[in-house]
Amino acid sequence: MRAFIFPGQGSQSVGMGKALADASGHAREVFEEVDEALGQKLFRLMTEGPADELTLTENAQPAIMANAIATLRVLEREGGVSLADKADFVAGHSLGEYSALCAAGTFDLATTARLLKLRGQAMQAAVPVGEGAMAALLGADLDKAQAIAAAAAAEGQVCTVANDNDPSQVVISGAKDAIDRAVAIAKDHGAKRALLLPVSAPFHCPLMQPAADAMEKALADVRIAAPLVPLYCNVDAKAVSDVDAIRTGLVRQVTGMVRWRESVLAMQEAGVSEFVEFGGKVLGPMVKRTAPDANATSVVSMDDIEALLKTL
Repeated sequence: MRAFIFPGQGSQSVGMGKALADASGHAREVFEEVDEALGQKLFRLMTEGPADELTLTENAQPAIMANAIATLRVLEREGGVSLADKADFVAGHSLGEYSALCAAGTFDLATTARLLKLRGQAMQAAVPVGEGAMAALLGADLDKAQAIAAAAAAEGQVCTVANDNDPSQVVISGAKDAIDRAVAIAKDHGAKRALLLPVSAPFHCPLMQPAADAMEKALADVRIAAPLVPLYCNVDAKAVSDVDAIRTGLVRQVTGMVRWRESVLAMQEAGVSEFVEFGGKVLGPMVKRTAPDANATSVVSMDDIEALLKTL
């Protein structure tokens, strides 16, 4: 069995999508449609920068989605294959969940782009710049990370696990002072290293509640179709196809933990042995650290697409 998976924030870089667009009209169509939906020249920003503007959450989120969907569309249109025939499940990391749902037909491309633009703006606005932070705990599993977060939050400030990425990498999120304390005590609690992340807001923690409220309102007004294949959702690490469960899950994941490690294990237990990442090279290594026996492929370039077609 096979899962198509989609990366989250942090996988953006200046130049993304350019080679694919140069090689394929189908990729160019995706980028043009996203630009039109957003009323901005996002693809120019993706290909030319500047990097600091691309990194802004409201730009990075739709850009990463557009790049992933363009990669998938080239595979489907030029390779003559369909997601429904070649994938048993889809999943995405944080904003990648929207990419996964777009890929599976739950949202159309323009709607997905607008939702992610709004999501990025709402997440940035939820906490003033400088008041929140995130840190990666390396060499720490979920139990260690939760202990570090609890100790750092002892003064009443928010500090929680945001992303359980794999057995050796967990990300925490919350108030800046609490995250600084967590970084300082991480080694004492068994982590190998603790690194502050270059993000502008504390994602996936209770401080994001205003953004969750904004997404709940937005998602109530859009058409949601049942996905072509089930989605393994971030907050429950379970397969869902029901549209109400999908809508609720997307709201909950704004403040909730991304249970990526558990999702990979659950997909493996369901029979998935092959994971194909579209538009990035971030999730593949996480999959391999979580499920060493699984086959993980990252698809970014035309060469990657052509190589994948030979195996499908």
